[in-house]
Amino acid sequence: MNGTEDTIERVTRTIHYRDMHQEDEDAMLIKEHALTVIANERPILKLVCTRSNLRELIIGRLVTEGIIETLEDIYKIYFCKYENEARVFATLKKDSEEKMLPKVNWVADWIFRLAAEFEKGTVIHKMTHGCHSCILAKGENILFTCEDIGRHNAVDKTVGYAFLNHIPLRECMLFTSGRVPVDMVEKVVAAGIPALVSKSVPTVESVELAKKVGLTLICRAWSDRFEIYAP
Repeated sequence: MNGTEDTIERVTRTIHYRDMHQEDEDAMLIKEHALTVIANERPILKLVCTRSNLRELIIGRLVTEGIIETLEDIYKIYFCKYENEARVFATLKKDSEEKMLPKVNWVADWIFRLAAEFEKGTVIHKMTHGCHSCILAKGENILFTCEDIGRHNAVDKTVGYAFLNHIPLRECMLFTSGRVPVDMVEKVVAAGIPALVSKSVPTVESVELAKKVGLTLICRAWSDRFEIYAP
């Protein structure tokens, strides 16, 4: 299964048709993975995710929830044998401050390239049509692509990858397959990413927050058009 054994499983389904005949057929479905994160001996997160890029997921979630600020805040991360529990030892932030994002200079061709790359699909999505994906880019260069059963998890994995690889997120843009409610904008702002691009739509509240903090928000992004909502 090309390295997807931990994320996908084959099941049998019965398809019923209008003419009353039916047939059994195999389908590939995403497997849910439950992960508890214990920080400094205190459980702080319970995640349902796809079992891939778990270290990136944890670091990204700690960042986008305002729990840590830098990679240096983390001393150690230990996983149990089955990777359903992770122990993190870190210096945790006490207060989260609202931040203004730096201005990002972008050109339309970058957005169209990102959208075209997204339309090619990712491994798990091609097999199951049941996951979200994110693309991290700097200028015209794609730095990382990931996917997960949850759109928030995919964002966190991307942020975690950037932290682990010392990529300055203030110089990047993020493409997401999911809708953009206000909590998605909050995640991106906490990570310090100045530009968020989505193939889907925002909410009124997400547009208002994006304008308030200077986030470039581009939605309904396809390979032939996109819409700018903020700043």
